Amino acid sequence: MFYIDSDRKGTASSAREIRRKQQSKQVAEMDSESNVRKKMSDLYAKYSEKPWSETFQLVRRCMDKSRTDTKPRETIMKCMQKLQEALNVSSVNAMVTRLEMIAKQRGLGSHQSPTETACYLTADLFYLEVLLLPGGGVEDVKVAQHGDAPESNVSLLQLLRMKKFEEFSVQLDDLASLYNVPGDSDTKIKVYMSLQHLQKDLLKISNLPRHLIESDVHVDMVLNGRIGSIMSCREGHPMSIQYYTSPSDVLMEKFCPGESSRGQAAMVVVGASGTTHRLQMESLIPTPPQVDSVGLPVFRPLSETSSELLPAFFLLKLQPPLPTLNSFIHKMSQITDVTPETDLQGEPLFQLIKQAGLEEKNCKTSGDGKDVHFLKTLPDAELHNYVFGDAEWKCDSWKGAIIHTVPFTHPAHVPALLELLRHQSVINVLLASCISSHEHQPGIASDLNCEILPESDCSFSVAFSLLDSDSLAVLMISVVDCRQVHCRLLMAGLLDHSLDNYASRVLTRCLSIPITIRAIRKRMASMRSPACLISEPASVLKVESSPSTTHHAVDSIPATIPTALLSPEPMEEDGLLSPPGHYVMSVAAAPAVDINTDAVANPSPVPLWMSIHTGWPAASQQS
Repeated sequence: MFYIDSDRKGTASSAREIRRKQQSKQVAEMDSESNVRKKMSDLYAKYSEKPWSETFQLVRRCMDKSRTDTKPRETIMKCMQKLQEALNVSSVNAMVTRLEMIAKQRGLGSHQSPTETACYLTADLFYLEVLLLPGGGVEDVKVAQHGDAPESNVSLLQLLRMKKFEEFSVQLDDLASLYNVPGDSDTKIKVYMSLQHLQKDLLKISNLPRHLIESDVHVDMVLNGRIGSIMSCREGHPMSIQYYTSPSDVLMEKFCPGESSRGQAAMVVVGASGTTHRLQMESLIPTPPQVDSVGLPVFRPLSETSSELLPAFFLLKLQPPLPTLNSFIHKMSQITDVTPETDLQGEPLFQLIKQAGLEEKNCKTSGDGKDVHFLKTLPDAELHNYVFGDAEWKCDSWKGAIIHTVPFTHPAHVPALLELLRHQSVINVLLASCISSHEHQPGIASDLNCEILPESDCSFSVAFSLLDSDSLAVLMISVVDCRQVHCRLLMAGLLDHSLDNYASRVLTRCLSIPITIRAIRKRMASMRSPACLISEPASVLKVESSPSTTHHAVDSIPATIPTALLSPEPMEEDGLLSPPGHYVMSVAAAPAVDINTDAVANPSPVPLWMSIHTGWPAASQQS
């Protein structure tokens, strides 16, 4: 009994001690919170009457204060940035503060002139001189590159006058990329001189005579030029190459000038390398140039006198970044003999295209292991549902990565690299024509369900149903290169090469799978019953008779191509075949159908897996 009482007393004592410590901790926390409140109140009272200029100076002193650690002052930098963005630039000091902040973000130095009428942003081999006006205005912006006198830069001046500091910072980064090499000033000067010789050789290659393929000179230069369409280095901007433009971009530029994107482009800059590469220190194209059998110049070999080993390589900085297949990345490394820095353990290509192309970052995405359904609306309100099988598209041959830069070391590499980039761009445009931010939703019935499956390298198939028929068809699409897209139509009991040619011409002109599928279905319906008129798309009737919620949901899905630019009729018009290319939307009629005498090894060429999807029409009604 004595031992039991002792244990109870000890337990009670321990419990009281624990409660006492908890109470002491709570009191200490309350005192700490009270102290924080008092300090914050004192700070508010101290700085309530002080101008913002003193707050800026205090933050700058904190940023410039020496520290023992090397961690970036991210918190203070973000604080400074938010303070600047919240205030209007209405004084010289405010403009100088904003320019100094941009310089710090881009790793540049900055200082103000003794007269306080100019602000300088400086690097090892170039500097910017910003001439200031009272009230925070900008009189002029001058750029002085290595070895050159300062020159006025109109684009940078306009950006500062319009207070577009984010765009100004991006252009400043592009200028700094011309010298983006570690090392001493001598090394940077040699790399910059090598870049200048490369740019001169690229211009020589671009100016070599060649036959026109497209009727539009600019489009022909972009799609078929050996170096694309070049914009020389000017006003501090790096050399830029436009190497691809899609048919929809060409049409938008024709009918709505200035509203289309500029397509795929690449800036020619330099990048740091962990190993040395032999870079040219003079032009490698003799004068006059000698041309080989494929129309490219014959280059002088790199020698000890015409080149130098430097810790850098040239870069094609892609704008925008390009989703690329792993096989294409491997081909690029074989051309340049430079190991790519991109992780080749990538995602399915269609997922990369969706990530790169969608503007709505918060759109609903399907989970892993599920098929993805995309809704596409055509200009005549026909609604298509395109299905990408998750398991099928995870095959190694259709995995890739989004590449931002392509390294190379010789001007001869550029034409071959651009051909691969164009080839990849065509594949991306085709798949992107079936991808949208609108995934399939309950209550929306589509007029057509299609399944897109990968086949061999650069080939894929589209399974769909025919108009006024329960029959299924498969369109095999093979992207041979950036100028050749071949189609083969597989249907049970029918083998017609004229339809293959027709589908190939339509797809080559528009690079749109929805438009091509619609054209094929209408052509097949007219061949089966020429006297019958094709009925209205089912989606039109469903929208008129469906509840308002469904009506609004369908209306919110944008058309594949603006109706004003592409009506459903041009694909069916008869006429002369236009010159080969990727931008003319009209298509010639198919030639007269001759009797097919080819032997048919398989009387039913449609794959067996198509029988799985015979329930699509019913499924679409239920969804």
